[in-house]
Amino acid sequence: MKPQFTCGFFYVKKLITTSDFCNFIKILIMKKLLAILVVITCIISCQTQKTNLGKTDDNLPENDTVKIANEELEYEIIIIDAGFNSWLLSRARPRGYYSESFLEIKNQFYVTSWNSRVGQPMQFNPNLYEMRIDYDPKIHYGYEVNYLLYNYFIYFQERNRQRL
Repeated sequence: MKPQFTCGFFYVKKLITTSDFCNFIKILIMKKLLAILVVITCIISCQTQKTNLGKTDDNLPENDTVKIANEELEYEIIIIDAGFNSWLLSRARPRGYYSESFLEIKNQFYVTSWNSRVGQPMQFNPNLYEMRIDYDPKIHYGYEVNYLLYNYFIYFQERNRQRL
């Protein structure tokens, strides 16, 4: 296009094609959409967080201590490990998945391996294997104890990258 001179002032005459008009409209719409998205994002991010004070979720553990006691057999198992309860709720197989005899056999194996490592602090990290586990295969501890002990061993192996 060539500029035209008219009445002593300068102006450019340009023909607007339909594709130019469509591109102009698209750019205009995109700018408006972008502005709207920014405003919506600001509004959403400025909202206050809603907290439920005094209410607890039944699925969430209150602490990471698992205590199992039986007054008749005079035994007590206390598992204090951050994350075990949440792991137990989210990743462990449900109660009843394993038979009690399976759990007893696996626990005998894991306890033997654990106690062996407790006795070898130069070879195995003494911070991981601090205390012996007194697990007597002749005592019937019941399903719940065997289930929790077995799952703790699985959790411990995954978390610490150990293989018992």
